[in-house]
Amino acid sequence: MRQAPTDNVEAYTYYLRGREFFYRHSKHYFHLARRMFVKAVELDPLYARAYAGIADCDSFLFLHYHIDVGIDNIMATAAKALALDDKMAEAHASRGVALSAGGRHEEASAEFEQAIALDPNSFEAHYLYARASVAQGNLERAAAPFERAAQIKPDDYQSVCLLINLYRSLGRDQDTEDAARKGINLAERELERHPEDPRPAHLGIAALIELGEKERAREWISRALAIDPDDVHTLYNVACGYTKLGDIDKAFDLLEGSLPRSVPQLKQWIKHDSDFDALRNVPRYEKILKLIG
Repeated sequence: MRQAPTDNVEAYTYYLRGREFFYRHSKHYFHLARRMFVKAVELDPLYARAYAGIADCDSFLFLHYHIDVGIDNIMATAAKALALDDKMAEAHASRGVALSAGGRHEEASAEFEQAIALDPNSFEAHYLYARASVAQGNLERAAAPFERAAQIKPDDYQSVCLLINLYRSLGRDQDTEDAARKGINLAERELERHPEDPRPAHLGIAALIELGEKERAREWISRALAIDPDDVHTLYNVACGYTKLGDIDKAFDLLEGSLPRSVPQLKQWIKHDSDFDALRNVPRYEKILKLIG
């Protein structure tokens, strides 16, 4: 409670639920997380962290699902969090995400750096900074905050699984293997706890392929698609999996079908994602380039 910071235990409980839902990263869970943060604000109108949570949800709904929440509105919510507590790392990280959503990348990086300086133990600041760095194509910069996020939150499978691709792209072979072994254990644990969530399945595909467990990777592809066949992130990571398994036509079919309704951030990720290297010299990749824009 000393770190909440709110005197309202119920508001803090709603905030914690919001953060749990937020990191499951799907449209449904972003909306659910937002409702938790809004409830926290209703219980404590001066709860800065809850405003930061609302801003994060709106940023990701805008970035990943084309939900027109309005950049100005997102910036205003992040500004509210900062106005209530300008020394709170989470508020600066939320402003960083909002700035990234608005394409103001240099300002966003400065906010993330300030957030980390204020609280070197903030999971949110490190994780969100790493994701924004990947979206900008700065893989070298993304690695360190993902690594720190994984240290801060040892049960977080996402940072570890996302590091697999980064390490491979950076030529860090031993780190790639180590991340795969750790990532699959964490993803399995999460999938057991939340079998309705496709994210541990589709992020875990990379770890399984890296470890040579190709048939099991195909099982996880089927599982992820069965859970949520329409989610853009599920389709993206399954396309990555198909590419690495050598199912090139399946990867192209999936990308060509999903990219017209995908979002700018994922299209940017494709440009820098080494998982798709096997596609780039294939004639069909020309169509992908047109769909990326």
